[in-house]
Amino acid sequence: MLDPEPSSGRRPRRRLSLLITLTLALLAASAVAVSGSLAIFTSAPTVGGNAFTTGTVVLGVNPTTALLTSANMMPGDTVAGSLVVTNSGTGQLRYAMTSASTNTDTKGLMNQISLTIKTLGTSCAVFDGTSLYGGALSAAAFGNPAQGAQAGDRTLNGAASETLCFQANLPAATGNAFQGATTTTTFTFSAEQTANNP
Repeated sequence: MLDPEPSSGRRPRRRLSLLITLTLALLAASAVAVSGSLAIFTSAPTVGGNAFTTGTVVLGVNPTTALLTSANMMPGDTVAGSLVVTNSGTGQLRYAMTSASTNTDTKGLMNQISLTIKTLGTSCAVFDGTSLYGGALSAAAFGNPAQGAQAGDRTLNGAASETLCFQANLPAATGNAFQGATTTTTFTFSAEQTANNP
């Protein structure tokens, strides 16, 4: 025997509940889809061409060797030479000079010879520029290679140069103890940027 059909009041309630659930699910899915695809106006300008190139400081000297030489120096002799210092870089630099002299024969000629360095005045032959150093060859220096501005440092703009005049003298009072003495000196130039380097 067949079961009697459920009462007509029960089926519509179940269907109505299912219909409401289905409708709510569709509405929720529709809301998510709409919220993710709203049309809006946008703008995105660009700023290109932001290029950077660093500057340079390039110190050069001419000549690079044998600025002052004498193979037969006698008391009272003076040997002269000129040196061109150049900044072939783009930025301003400051530079200093130090020296080192040999004393292999222990006669101390490096302390006997006096050296004078001047800027270019009328000419190196006239030797009337500003004095940068005057004293023993062994201690020849001006400025200071330590970082930052130091007393005696020289400055050169980019693509600029200057001439320095050198004179080495063996005093007339030099005695027999210095006969046949030899010394060799190396001058070292050190440069650094001046920008942001007080």
